[in-house]
Amino acid sequence: MVMPGHICPYGLKARFLLRRKGLAVDDHWLRTREETDEFKARHGVESTPQVFIDGRRIGGYEALRRHFGLHVKEEGETTYRPVVAVFAVALLMAAAMRWAAGLPLVSAELVASFVAASMCLLAMLKLQDLESFSTMFLNYDLLARRAVPYAYAYPFGELLAGVLMLSGQGLWLVVPVAAFIGTVGAVSVFQAVYVEKRALRCACVGGGSQVPLGFVSLTENLMMVGMAVWMGLRLAGTL
Repeated sequence: MVMPGHICPYGLKARFLLRRKGLAVDDHWLRTREETDEFKARHGVESTPQVFIDGRRIGGYEALRRHFGLHVKEEGETTYRPVVAVFAVALLMAAAMRWAAGLPLVSAELVASFVAASMCLLAMLKLQDLESFSTMFLNYDLLARRAVPYAYAYPFGELLAGVLMLSGQGLWLVVPVAAFIGTVGAVSVFQAVYVEKRALRCACVGGGSQVPLGFVSLTENLMMVGMAVWMGLRLAGTL
């Protein structure tokens, strides 16, 4: 459909994919609602675009991807892509900050900045839809089940700890906050996944994620505990 105020994004994707596969494209535009309705009725379909290859109807954009053997995300499909994206961006941010400051890239401080940046990004994703996050979080967090407001407070505590870690300030506050929420989170995930054997979705990247609860969420919490210990030692002058 190519209409005033609307150009079908799936049509653009389908055309791009066909050309990428080396096919010549005869692109028929549906310019009005009447043309669109007539096209659907003529071919007995409910949506556009529709792709035909050598006279045989393939279907819409997702059907075209399947035709070429490409992955099509199914409803409810689990994926680790959001977490990989968060950790990759956090690492790049941490490295960029040290590079800009003229500091060595390979160091314990790089790891600390990476963990802090990861916490900030993960907290941001949770805060995008606090209601959805808190609902999913209540499925497995032991403390939140006893005190529901904790489910709403958790992302703010994670964000506070991450920001203060990046600034290097307020370690007297960072250490107990990170140690507390990290320990409670780790115990909760271990209990739900490895003791009770429950198949749940992880709220670590927000309430709408399809990331399985398990290793990723456990890692997030253990990173916070590890950072709390490391910064506690620095605060005590041991490191």
